[in-house]
Amino acid sequence: MSRPEYRLLAELEAAFDTLIEAGEAVAAVYQRQPTACWIFGEPEPVSTERAHAWLRHALMDVWYQDGQDGRATRPHIGLVAADETLMAAVERTNAAKADFAALLARIKQSEPELIPEAKALLPHRHPELHDHLRGQGLARVHLKQCWRAIPVAEAPVARVRLAWYSSGRSIKRLTVQEAEQKLLKLDTDAAHVRIQLRQLAGIPSGEPLAQVQRQAPLMRANLFYREPLEDGRTRRAMNVALPLFVPSPDGRLPDHNLPPIQPPEQRTRARRRDEKLEDQPFLPSLRVYRYRMATTLRST
Repeated sequence: MSRPEYRLLAELEAAFDTLIEAGEAVAAVYQRQPTACWIFGEPEPVSTERAHAWLRHALMDVWYQDGQDGRATRPHIGLVAADETLMAAVERTNAAKADFAALLARIKQSEPELIPEAKALLPHRHPELHDHLRGQGLARVHLKQCWRAIPVAEAPVARVRLAWYSSGRSIKRLTVQEAEQKLLKLDTDAAHVRIQLRQLAGIPSGEPLAQVQRQAPLMRANLFYREPLEDGRTRRAMNVALPLFVPSPDGRLPDHNLPPIQPPEQRTRARRRDEKLEDQPFLPSLRVYRYRMATTLRST
């Protein structure tokens, strides 16, 4: 290993240490000065011991489980009332997560071959965690679970309304040439791939395409502030895969609802009339769709 590579790994190890220690500090502050806590799926009130154990587990959950999809992260949904000391500890943790993410992005760009080695080395930085979890199939670090930020309300909240959001998707634009290259990486002897290559050859080379990735259901929180913020906002919506910390001088939680344990099986939001993509995939093997405008123009 060259000296620059060694230095980058050393920086990443130090950033990981800071991140873990910051998460431990949040749990320690909560244990010393417990406040109200709500855990999704568990009855209220939550005991102080249970709240501390759950919170520490949520903040320390940075590991892959056996068979886990690397794109998926485990949610830990709940609400925590936070005084100034606890909020400050959470802010330090989020700063450590941001530093870790920035360094990781730099390594991926300059020395991507170091990422697998980092995943193997980082667990050994904290043997007590590694030894305890190794028997549960959690021996590798899940980098995305390391740097995902802890949700925080920037001002006291009057009420929180939680709801499943199951209609999300990410859309990546592709050129015809990029789609062709992706198809050619598949089994080109297969009939369905050859059919899709012929379909692709039949459209204009300059037509944009869309590759769609359906996103797993996630929990969204709508926050309603007690008073308008300086910019006039009275509410905010955010995803809450980790415990949501809300400022609370009296240690109590704001009013909140109890969302269903399981997300809805079908789409709950009405389909937009102006949705730009066709209903059926143009290249099913790649989840690639044509834009409605392109097909309309071509048919006129």
